[in-house]
Amino acid sequence: MKKQFELVATVAAGLEAVVGRELRELGYDCQVENGRVRFQGDSSAIIETNLWLRAADRVKIVVGSFPAKTFEELFQGVFALDWENYLPLGARFPISKAKCVKSKLHNEPSVQAISKKAVVKKLQKYYARPEGIPLMENGPEFKIEVSILKDQATVFIDTTGSSLFKRGYRTEKGGAPIKENMAAAILQLSNWYPDKPLIDPTCGSGTFCIEAVMIARNMAPGLRRTFSFEEWNWIDDRLIYEIRQKASQKIDRDITLDIMGTDIDARMIEIAKENAQKAGVGNDITFKQMRVQDLRSDKINGVIISNPPYGERLSDDQGVTKLYEEMGQVFAPLTTWSKFILTSDEGFEAKYGSKADKKRKLYNGTLKVDLYQYFGERVKRQIKA
Repeated sequence: MKKQFELVATVAAGLEAVVGRELRELGYDCQVENGRVRFQGDSSAIIETNLWLRAADRVKIVVGSFPAKTFEELFQGVFALDWENYLPLGARFPISKAKCVKSKLHNEPSVQAISKKAVVKKLQKYYARPEGIPLMENGPEFKIEVSILKDQATVFIDTTGSSLFKRGYRTEKGGAPIKENMAAAILQLSNWYPDKPLIDPTCGSGTFCIEAVMIARNMAPGLRRTFSFEEWNWIDDRLIYEIRQKASQKIDRDITLDIMGTDIDARMIEIAKENAQKAGVGNDITFKQMRVQDLRSDKINGVIISNPPYGERLSDDQGVTKLYEEMGQVFAPLTTWSKFILTSDEGFEAKYGSKADKKRKLYNGTLKVDLYQYFGERVKRQIKA
């Protein structure tokens, strides 16, 4: 089996730079592209990046890339790849996904079928199995993906399994919650640091608050879940255990935090508390049932992060307008606080009552949203004698 791999971390549009920074902090040189970040590493890199990347969707192995304008070129290109270095005898290897963009080959089911046939033929040849006898697929699963962009095919193996946003702590969620990895990315895009107060006044199931504690305490987001690579016989179980143990030892249990989540819905507050407990951060967050218009604070230099109801999440336009107006009025006296508000409502600034200092385009799933950023006036804290 291979020792070094070409790898990509896939990521939602607009968040590539965040994932690039995360990879560099882990010690990997990387190249940021649209929707993904490329890097190289050994099997420990596969384990480590799945455990530690907060803003990525998946980590994939790049098996190879080649031009494919015809199905014959596709077949020969897939067949030529070194599948014997990834797929042990008995492995399950579904072609789980095919995506064709601006290419002569555009029938995705056919791309899947031909790619599968090519891998089967290559393994039959390598393992000296007669062509008439099907390969047994009763072992660990290796999900293969084929992407064809402008007639250039790239073939991947997914190492992650369920998307990285599924941390394993969210037992229940609200109507349209923000994904955990997007919440982590927005926190990293904000000017919040663990020594600052943080409030989410529309906290829903508590995702922003929970992710903030995990960042502050240096908790690896993948510690409470499993990954596809853990079934693979060529990734050492002992190595997985050691990297998980090392991640556990890096948790900072001494830092003091000031994080609060509020919501008008008492049921959501209970859900948020349960999720925080399951994430192991239940004692770090104050959750409180409260209307946005009742929010007050005498603290300074804090940060408000909010993913309020919008678009499909709240069909009552009048209710949305009223909520945004109230947010503008309630947040205005908090002059030293920075505010980061995520919404798809293009009329948000008019309803809120002031123009954002900065606006960043993101995607919450397929929905285009904007992160409106309002920066507070910096005030030095009084040092007590």
